Amino acid sequence: MASALALKLVLARAFAALARLRGGGATSAPGRLLLALEPHAIATLGARLQRGSVLVSATNGKTTTAALAAGILQQAGISLVHKRAGANMAGGVATALLSAAKPRARIDGELGLFEVDELWLDGVAAELRPRAVLLGNLFRDQLDRYGELEAIAERWQHSLRAERLVLNADDPLVADLGREHPGALYFGVEDDSAALKGMAHAADAKHCRRCGAPYVFDAVYLGHLGRYHCPSCGARRPSPAVGAREVVLEGVRTAGFTLRTPAGEGRVELTLPGLYNVYNALAAAALATALDVPLPDILAGLGQARAAFGRAERLRLSTAGATAGEHAAAELQIMLVKNPAGANEVLRTLALEPGRHDLLGVLNDKIADGRDVSWIWDADF
Repeated sequence: MASALALKLVLARAFAALARLRGGGATSAPGRLLLALEPHAIATLGARLQRGSVLVSATNGKTTTAALAAGILQQAGISLVHKRAGANMAGGVATALLSAAKPRARIDGELGLFEVDELWLDGVAAELRPRAVLLGNLFRDQLDRYGELEAIAERWQHSLRAERLVLNADDPLVADLGREHPGALYFGVEDDSAALKGMAHAADAKHCRRCGAPYVFDAVYLGHLGRYHCPSCGARRPSPAVGAREVVLEGVRTAGFTLRTPAGEGRVELTLPGLYNVYNALAAAALATALDVPLPDILAGLGQARAAFGRAERLRLSTAGATAGEHAAAELQIMLVKNPAGANEVLRTLALEPGRHDLLGVLNDKIADGRDVSWIWDADF
């Protein structure tokens, strides 16, 4: 059996090398081939990880949250099997494990940290049996692929019964998944100075999952994230064990907050902009807390964070001037949006940045991001 798996690993690696020679990224296809050859390769290779695995899923912020968590865990001296490219379906997870697998049933890493697509989460979790699953948020996204949010929430609720859950208390759909998980760890924003004047018309989770009555929102921080309660059945936002206080947003460049955990608190200064990245950092800190990472390592890891690929990433461009041979440097910042909630937060962040700016909006209707681009009408441009 071991020799048969070894041969399949060799074939998948050869395919990856060929893909890279042809200019591809080889982030998912080698894993898909491996799974075709060995359907339970994720479980088999994942079992080699001494500290097991943790999974990160959300509609918005998966890649950045996983990158922030990786920085914290590496600061704590934990070696990881982790793919930074954002390949988050089963093929991407299998490729990461394939890249780390070593001869004689060994693997290059102690802990698996995997970003996982919302629809692939249950299948990957069934293979890896992770130590913890972080669920960041559920926003309307790619309706031609995902369908309604309630369907995803139901799917998560029925498939993640055995896992330790780390949940966003501010998202009613996500927080309610903790009803049947008494050990769930909640995180949330605790600063009403970061609240919006009202709920955007494109907000999603407005009704109680338990009785169907409309929620009353006492504060709205982002999309439908906030402090809420149901006047009909009494359901309300759980009290977060990990919180963000004294939030300061500095345009498109930085954001800061005071992180509160059961072990104490400390100041976090991010080189990432926007309240959405405060949420990403808070989620990563909560996951690390669930894994018993010391607070000083959490603070140091977040303090060293850098933008993930294409997410608030800054590039320096050399541009030709009016005179031949004259060049000037210009800064380009990439702000990724995929749905109304994400677009509105990027617009909110841009509005905080002083001065004039050149903006280029690019709308993609390729299959990877969904062919239904009607969501753009619900963004508050």
